[in-house]
Amino acid sequence: MTDELRDLYQEVILDHGRNPRNFRHPPEANRSAKGHNPLCGDQIAVYLTLDAEGKVVDAAFDGRGCAISMASASLMTEVLKGRSPEQVKALFDNFHYLATGSGDAYPAPGLEEALERLEVLGGVRQYPMRVKCATLAWHTMSAALEGEDVKKVAE
Repeated sequence: MTDELRDLYQEVILDHGRNPRNFRHPPEANRSAKGHNPLCGDQIAVYLTLDAEGKVVDAAFDGRGCAISMASASLMTEVLKGRSPEQVKALFDNFHYLATGSGDAYPAPGLEEALERLEVLGGVRQYPMRVKCATLAWHTMSAALEGEDVKKVAE
């Protein structure tokens, strides 16, 4: 990765960390879950509004955490809107692979732009202690989709 690209990625993470998008608790949300990383203290709640077919109509979050945790949640809520359950799973799987190097990365037709936006968080793979920061929102979102209320994401 070039220094210029690394600088751009850091700018995007800092921007989303300082000015998170969709940082709110929408009253119409019909799914939610709370996630907590006891290792660093990050806490997050994810709120989803799903239509009758399970499509994400709205995605939001609140909580507190480091810039990486907040940036990941912010970017996640932006790319989830309008997605079917299958697309959400594909985004989760591909993001998990991007951040951890484990699991499955596979072509996700129609999601290329969303996955490209998430690449800014791929650098966390080089810092194992930060991976949980980046994945906290995603695991919490997954718990919300599954109807779980509270999920401890890290031990």
